[in-house]
Amino acid sequence: MSLRRSFLSRRIISRSFTFSKSFKEFKLPEPSTRDDFAVGDEQNGAAGESDSGDATSSWSNMLPELLREIIQRVEATEDSWPLRQNVVACGCVCKRWRQVTEDVVESSLQAGKITFPSCLKQPGPRDPPLQCFIKRDKKNATFYLYLALSPSLMDQGKFLLAARRYRNGAHIEYIISLDADDLSQRSKAYVGKLRSDFLGTNFTIYDSQAPRNGARPSSSRSCRRFASKQISPQLPAGNFEVGSVSYKLNLLKSRGPRRMICSLNCPCPGEAASDKSQDAAASDKSQDAPKKKQAGSAEANSTVLKNKAPRWHEHLQCWCLNFHGRVTVASVKNFQLVATMDQSQPDGKGDEDTVILQFGKVGDDVFTMDYRKPLSAFQAFAICLTSFGTKLACE
Repeated sequence: MSLRRSFLSRRIISRSFTFSKSFKEFKLPEPSTRDDFAVGDEQNGAAGESDSGDATSSWSNMLPELLREIIQRVEATEDSWPLRQNVVACGCVCKRWRQVTEDVVESSLQAGKITFPSCLKQPGPRDPPLQCFIKRDKKNATFYLYLALSPSLMDQGKFLLAARRYRNGAHIEYIISLDADDLSQRSKAYVGKLRSDFLGTNFTIYDSQAPRNGARPSSSRSCRRFASKQISPQLPAGNFEVGSVSYKLNLLKSRGPRRMICSLNCPCPGEAASDKSQDAAASDKSQDAPKKKQAGSAEANSTVLKNKAPRWHEHLQCWCLNFHGRVTVASVKNFQLVATMDQSQPDGKGDEDTVILQFGKVGDDVFTMDYRKPLSAFQAFAICLTSFGTKLACE
């Protein structure tokens, strides 16, 4: 019995040795790493450029002309969400694809399409306007902006921005963020804020990034994002003022519904790229010339909006505006804005018959928001946030 056991043990050991030896000799193909899709190879200058000849390398080594042609066709055909996510997928293949995708999207900013988060601060399309809707959470004082994927409001929509209302002393602030779960000025998703005065009739819109090259952040202490010990060299410590909204007082109740005026510094498509080229061209010139040029560009992008005057309906005994079916519930918050001064037009005058921004109620906590050029999604959302809240002196 002992002899049989020793024989079986030797046989098992020999088989396991043979199996382990064959397993060591067998080599699996090395899988592609995350760097092929995210970080990239710094030496080759593009992600996925390896000598293994795998699928990722073949995609990254595609001819530049063919690669640009493919992305341009995808960008032209997938012009609306959810099909627009295919353009974003092209930028996630590798570093080289991401660079080409960003160039193609930047060259088509005139169309006002929303692709990347940076597009939320670019002007919308001239025609037709982008249809969005806002959902309000009264319990948490939070507002969510969605891009409508269909004419009906039954779909979930694509999430764009979120804002939460805070009380800072005698003032009300709305913190606007790209992340619905992280609404803080110290967050990387922070994009800007809205601040009101004591009466809630005058609002100031602040941007987390400089609207143009050479712009200085607000010197007010309340506008700082970080404390003095928390300043990061990669993030501006302050906010940049990009617009204001004012509601006219109506103490005698003699001028109908609310009246508002908006003064904004509207962005231009590809403004960041033009600023870089201007800096490169003006590097050999004196310092006074760029300052004058920056002041002129700030005035050239200014836009003044006012609310469209409603008409009195004798039969309904109320003030009425034509929202073309986009607003179904009467509310003092409903408004339409037209441009009295629009520097994006050749003559610099706005068309008071064209509605730049309209906002209205369609449910208990659902509101529609339609905007067009020269406003961006961020600016339109900030203006609509001013309509929430009671304004006893304006109604």
